[in-house]
Amino acid sequence: MKIGNIDLGEMPLFLAPMEDVTYKSFRYMCKKYGADVMYTEFVSSEALIRDIQKTKQKMTLFDFDRPVAIQIYGHNIDSMVGAAKVAEESQPDFIDINYGCPMKKIIRHGAGAAMLLDPEKMQRMTETVVNAVKIPVTAKTRLGWDENSKIIVEVAERLQDAGIAALAIHGRTRSQIYSGEADWSLIAEVKNNPRMKIPIIGNGDINGPEKAKIFLDQTGVDALMIGRGSIGRPWIFSEVKHYLKTGELLPPPTVADVAQNVRDQLNMSVEWKDNVRSGILMMRRHFARYFPTLTNFREHRIRLLQAETMENVLEELRQIVETYGEHRVDYSNISLK
Repeated sequence: MKIGNIDLGEMPLFLAPMEDVTYKSFRYMCKKYGADVMYTEFVSSEALIRDIQKTKQKMTLFDFDRPVAIQIYGHNIDSMVGAAKVAEESQPDFIDINYGCPMKKIIRHGAGAAMLLDPEKMQRMTETVVNAVKIPVTAKTRLGWDENSKIIVEVAERLQDAGIAALAIHGRTRSQIYSGEADWSLIAEVKNNPRMKIPIIGNGDINGPEKAKIFLDQTGVDALMIGRGSIGRPWIFSEVKHYLKTGELLPPPTVADVAQNVRDQLNMSVEWKDNVRSGILMMRRHFARYFPTLTNFREHRIRLLQAETMENVLEELRQIVETYGEHRVDYSNISLK
């Protein structure tokens, strides 16, 4: 599979862009375990053109990231063009347009998945951004706005006509947000549409290697994108790759393995933020997802989420390892809700 001239090999795995999740330390952990393509957290076009430093910091890229995309969102075409040019200065491998975010704070401004209400504007915006930069432009979207407007086949054709180099599709409508099950049948319809020539990346509900294989067999997509399934489980990328190659499942990690990963991710978060408390706060969403399925774990999780110092976190991790020993953490029936 290629995005522009970037050769990503056969069946690459993408880490989905997620706000307050796909920052440096988490991207590093996912890359360590085999993620092939990174995205930054999505960034506001309006904030970029106003030179808001907190937003620009999200575009800080590192050598380990590559190949990597900066994802931008917005509703104003001129602002999106300006943002794409600013993003290009950070030298990503490609720029991605967010047409899929279902969050209210994005939707109420007419951006993200709200753009699915106006596919003609999506096409105009995309074509204008593509023509404004010298690097490839891709897009990520959903099946449609709601059950009665699943227009992804039309949207995919429009975006391809506008010049995108690849398209990622989340198998839900905006109205579903993350409820119900992802519908990969329409992703398959896009992939098998004779008009489509660009790579199609499938996304939604990949919570383990077996589910990844099922979706791949159903659709024939060119790549898979994993989002929520990687939070608290960055090694899901190596698990999926091993299963697709051998048909065998890797053994689940031990509690001690998981604890070491938490330490590594925490240390990088603190180092990157240059502030212990900020680094710990950054980790809380991940603390909540590590160590699933362990019995009588509630009090340990609460203490992790309430920890204020490195000493608190490291002591809690020590106690968790001491209590659960070489117990393996079973992810096989984990819900992504």
